[in-house]
This record gives sequence, C-alpha cells and structure tokens, in this order.
Amino acid sequence: MLALSIGGFLSFLNSAVFVVGYIVNNNLFPEPLNAEEEKDYLEKYEKGDEEARNILIERNLRLVAHVAKKYSSTNISQDDLISIGTIGLIKGINSFNSSKGVKLATYVAKCIDNEILMYLRSYKKVSAEVYLNEPIGKDKDDNEVTLLEVLENDEKSIEDEIDLKIKIKKLYEKMKKVLKERERVILEMRYGLKGEKPVTQNEIAKMLGISRSYVSRIETKAIGKLSKEIEE
Repeated sequence: MLALSIGGFLSFLNSAVFVVGYIVNNNLFPEPLNAEEEKDYLEKYEKGDEEARNILIERNLRLVAHVAKKYSSTNISQDDLISIGTIGLIKGINSFNSSKGVKLATYVAKCIDNEILMYLRSYKKVSAEVYLNEPIGKDKDDNEVTLLEVLENDEKSIEDEIDLKIKIKKLYEKMKKVLKERERVILEMRYGLKGEKPVTQNEIAKMLGISRSYVSRIETKAIGKLSKEIEE
C-alpha cells in the first residue's frame, strides 16, 4: 500500500499550491464555473493545458466541502475530510472523459465520496475479510465496489512502477532538502508515506502534544515548500 499512499500524495501535492490556502484559512471557496466556462476549460485541459486543469480543480472545491458535510457526524475533522476529498477531486479531474456523456460535477462528486469512504473504512475496526469485501462506494454504473476489487484492479505496468519509484525517490530527496524534521514527520504521518495508515491532524496533535490548528499550519507550510520546490 506504500505506492498507493505516495501516489495519492504526489497527485495532491502537484495541485496543493492552488487549493491549500482555501482549506486551511477557511476562506470562501471560489464560485463554480458556469456551463460555458466549464466546457471551455475542459477542452483546454484535454489539449494539455495544465493551467486549465488547476482552474477546474480550484473551482470545484465548493463541491468537496458539500460532499464532506455528509460525514460531519464522524470523528474526523471537517478540514481533514476536505483535504481527503480534494484528493478525490484531483483524481476525478485527471480521469474525467467528457465523451462519456456524464456531467463533470456528477463524476467528480462520486470520486470525492469514494475517497472519503475509503479513508473512513481504513479506520473501521473489523476483520480483514469483512473489511476487504465490504462496499466502499459505487462505480459509474451505480454498482457497489469493494476495496478488494479496487486493489485487484490497481495493477500497474512495469513502466508505471519504475516511474513511480523515481518520483518517490525525488520526493524524499526534496523533503530532506527543504523541510525541517517536524514538517517532514508530520507529512509522513498525514499521508502514510512510510507504508502505514494515514493519520488525522487531531491524532498527530495528541502524539506531538500540540494543537490541531498548529499541526494544520505546519502541514500547510511544508506542502507550500514542496510545491515551490517542485515547480522550480
């Protein structure tokens, strides 16, 4: 599961510079794109325009917050749920295919929902057999999907594995270069970068004896440093 955790973190990191400020500072999320704007940016992104991709992510953050509210009764903080849901949003934007005839909002909402569900399921104390075969969401055809099916279908080609290992090596090199020890430790725990389950900001705060808001600020600063380093 190490590759999966780091892969998700890398996807999030590549877009963090555009979204992390909204999440942490509790600023108002930007207004969603209208139909014409969305179509225009989708066409640009399909032609390889990365800026268009970032705008699509940024302007759909309000949808992440909306989906995250469904899980407000859990013991996971809203900030954590939005952070997790943002990873689902990024995955959804990356994999969206307009030729399928599905609305972007409908598609990414399911991706956001599934990402949060998978995270919540990972903390549920049930037997391994029940855990793997328990539904964690639905696919685009409204069929229930289990974690076992997700794992079985997550086979990567040799080229993909090599590319991921190269990215992982570069990520750790940059983390050692630009982050302080506490910043690095918090990111490793938050995103399961050492092969363990991701840890919430509240749990990290208890472990380190600091406030959750302070953990959030350290995480944001660390992500900002890495984002700047990667962009350069």
